[in-house]
Amino acid sequence: MHAQHDSLFTLDAPSQMILHIDMDAFYASVEERDRPGLRGKPMVVGGNPHKRGVVAAANYASRQFGIASAMPTAQAMRLCPHLIVLPPRLAYYAQVAQQIRDIFHRYTPLVEPLSLDEAFLDVTHSRRLFGEPADIGVYIKHDIRRELKLTASVGVAHNKFLAKIASDLRKPDGFLVIEAARVQAFLDPLPVTRLWGVGKVGSRRLQNLGIHTIGELRARTPALLEDLFGSWGETLWELAHGRDDRAVVPDHKAKSISHETTFAEDITDVVDLRGWLLDLTRQVAGRLRRNQLRGRTVHVKIRFADFRTITRSHTLAQSTDATQELWNVGLPLLTRNLPLHNRGVRLLGFSVSGFDGAEPQQADLFGEPMKYKQARLDTVSDWIHARFGPAALARAAELMHATD
Repeated sequence: MHAQHDSLFTLDAPSQMILHIDMDAFYASVEERDRPGLRGKPMVVGGNPHKRGVVAAANYASRQFGIASAMPTAQAMRLCPHLIVLPPRLAYYAQVAQQIRDIFHRYTPLVEPLSLDEAFLDVTHSRRLFGEPADIGVYIKHDIRRELKLTASVGVAHNKFLAKIASDLRKPDGFLVIEAARVQAFLDPLPVTRLWGVGKVGSRRLQNLGIHTIGELRARTPALLEDLFGSWGETLWELAHGRDDRAVVPDHKAKSISHETTFAEDITDVVDLRGWLLDLTRQVAGRLRRNQLRGRTVHVKIRFADFRTITRSHTLAQSTDATQELWNVGLPLLTRNLPLHNRGVRLLGFSVSGFDGAEPQQADLFGEPMKYKQARLDTVSDWIHARFGPAALARAAELMHATD
């Protein structure tokens, strides 16, 4: 069978081919699948509006009211008073995400998860078994729809940056392929906000210089962009030319496991940042355990609205994969002397490096019972979350106050 798809060209088989697969409104779509009566009704998955909760995912019906992820739940309810708010079932979503990753691995071992709902796949060497990369992307979309009753958007290109843009442009249920020979024709008309890291503040700076599109940015000098954005300016100039040489790195080969999120609106509240950091910590810890990795060094990355970026790290005496231990290190890295003032945070990242794999560690006569308890808590807590959903919030509260 030859798959049908939207494409800008017929692939000429460049040296590398990447898929970016992004689930459509993942958390909300899982809830709609499991509760069909929610379909067509404005609904979000998020925190309690009376306790400064934020929207984790918004279905497409709610987006018509201007609701978006990272928005305070209370604000979302003001925009749509009849909005349905469901508590997150993070461990359950992680189980579904694992089923999705299992589908990915049918077609290539080179899968790099970015979060529960998106991943890069290198399908360069999958042609002999499955055909052209575009066909592979459509087969994966069909498998996800048939087996899991969910939709994914797929971008196909010769590097990560272009593949991700391609997956974003046709959402939901989108599919787009970008030809290597026509990259500039594709990129130049797009708004500068399509470049990684350019949000409202950055786009305003560029617009003040008459730069509205990627093509207009590409015509400027790297020096100008560095004056505006520091070292990130050179990266923006490279991206505007469609250049991105990063490889797809599976978790088990990675030197670090990381998650980061760019907020739709800059966040100025430390409590909200703590909640986002907790979610990132849980995702990284889960990936460590799935890949039987333990890390020694914890990193927290903070990018402010003015594009200033700081990275803080701390190295433990012993490696760990325990959510609680990683959270105990990550939280102070975030909150210690955080120079918020009136500046918002536009990106937050959490990562662990310094892997020991499954090598034995020196026993700690006094610490081992607590480590064993924490390991059991991670396992049992995931099972409880999967079965009972709202219990996840109790665990989150426990973690968030653990170092108060």
